Amino acid sequence: MCGIFAYHGPKKNAPEMVIEGLKRLEYRGYDSWGVAYKKGGEIHVHKEVGKIGDFDSKNLNFGSSNISLGEVEDQYEISMGHSRWATHGKVTEENAHPHFTEDKNIVIVHNGIFANYLEVKKELEAKGSKFESDTDTEVIAHLINDYCKKHSFEEAVDKTCKRIEGRYAILVMKKDRSCIIAARKGSPLIIGVGKEENEFFIASDIPAFLPYTNQVNYLDDNQLVQIDKTGIKFFDMETNKEIEKRTIEIDWTIEEAEKGDFAHFMIKEITEQKSTLTRAINQDTNIIEEVAEAIKNAENTYFVGCGTAGKVGMVGEYLFANIAKKHVNFCFGSEFSNYKHFLNDKTLMVCISQSGETADTLEAIEIAKERGVTIVAIVNVETSTMARISDMVIPIKAGPEKAVASTKATTSQLAILTLLAYACDGGINKGKQLLINTAAQINDMLNPRYEEYILKIAEKIMHVESMYIIGRGSNYPIALEAAIKLQELSYIHAEGFAGGELKHGPLALISEGTPVISLVPNDENTKEMISNTIEIKSRGGYIIGISPENHEVFDYWISVPDTHESSPIVNIIPIQILAYQLAVLRKNDPDKPRNLAKSVTVK
Repeated sequence: MCGIFAYHGPKKNAPEMVIEGLKRLEYRGYDSWGVAYKKGGEIHVHKEVGKIGDFDSKNLNFGSSNISLGEVEDQYEISMGHSRWATHGKVTEENAHPHFTEDKNIVIVHNGIFANYLEVKKELEAKGSKFESDTDTEVIAHLINDYCKKHSFEEAVDKTCKRIEGRYAILVMKKDRSCIIAARKGSPLIIGVGKEENEFFIASDIPAFLPYTNQVNYLDDNQLVQIDKTGIKFFDMETNKEIEKRTIEIDWTIEEAEKGDFAHFMIKEITEQKSTLTRAINQDTNIIEEVAEAIKNAENTYFVGCGTAGKVGMVGEYLFANIAKKHVNFCFGSEFSNYKHFLNDKTLMVCISQSGETADTLEAIEIAKERGVTIVAIVNVETSTMARISDMVIPIKAGPEKAVASTKATTSQLAILTLLAYACDGGINKGKQLLINTAAQINDMLNPRYEEYILKIAEKIMHVESMYIIGRGSNYPIALEAAIKLQELSYIHAEGFAGGELKHGPLALISEGTPVISLVPNDENTKEMISNTIEIKSRGGYIIGISPENHEVFDYWISVPDTHESSPIVNIIPIQILAYQLAVLRKNDPDKPRNLAKSVTVK
């Protein structure tokens, strides 16, 4: 949520570099954006409403200063910027970041929520501060400025951070200082170590600076970093002592983080499932068996995730029941606090996330760790906050996923849970073979003809107001995930239901021509699913069947491979394609759906 990017170093085009970095982070926020630049003892700011993607950095306008971006006050340039996903305040230029005090003495960008900002704002207004925006972020700038009257810049930032209730990541510049100070608690900030002397990048995600460096330092919670012409210093805000940070090399490539010849990131990432599933399967067997052993020995195991990762966790309940004959619990991260009384040092918590920075899941981990729970992370970003604070980590190895709607990370997470379920039953090699066969069949499935075939049904239903998806067993959560995909991309009202629950209410929603997607794998639920589908058709529903077989009840059949226990993996892929095509047909942006952001790092 919200993209942050900053540059400090010898290059003479810092604002342009920040603009391009923000474009690479636009999946994190695209309501508005802005950039700040230090020049000639002043800080200049340019802000706009709307997406940054189409903006030409040559059109940067820093007001009446008429500064030349090629001229610098010394050998270093300093610039920072922000792409916003609105939380506090409407989408206006005044509410766009960066925010600053009246004299631009303090300028700040911020990701997170300052929960007690109204209380602090009243204090500052009583002292004479005047505010131009409706945001909580502007209050942080004024609070730092107030502390600067009696303390150093570094101390003022530290004291301000200790007043903030909530999760945050902030970057701050001061008019009379050639430096950037950054701090975090609960929201990600990553330092890129450049190739030039004293060249550094700060971003909320790695792709922002990946064209320049793959060497990184991770800022942890309650830590502060100061970057100036003498270099970089890290501090622990709890002890007020300087600390050392290890530089880590990231194995992502810039090609993985770019669209290439694809029209959108989403279709690129759907297509990449040909290879990402294989990468997920080719895990270190030792870590899979270690986690499986922990699940077998735990008194209680909780799968925890949010959004799509949450639906993956729900599938996990069925996989472990059917394959491992083992009961596990699922809970959304935002609801996990309700289960805290059942947690102890014999509990295991398996957290599922693409980014490893999901705020609600991280808060659930904090609750669990207080009670001695062992934490396992199934994540795409191996060096994320979630991975770093967990006891065991299983990387899904999907590579950068930049479309807001998750695709390749989802199927990789499903593959890992399938492998774990088999490992719990002693059949890890059987599970691997099943998934290898599944990946091979998906490779055959993902081709232009398959996409063209699904496009025909997309064209038929693109103007409907509502549609529904039904499934049973492990495909019931896939029906829920399918609804998420269709909602967030097509903006069509979509709902998922358990097939057996139709008679308890949802059948009232069916009228003549209502599209209903029926997920019908070849398993123990096939007959019941066909019966449920007939119930819908007899009431006028238009049936889109996703199945290895073309059952007579289907009005339109989308063929998928017969993959037995891994049917949730193959059944979600045609839904991903359909949702993408509906978005394009309805002239929506499939990479950046309205009102949504990729990494939900605020509650």
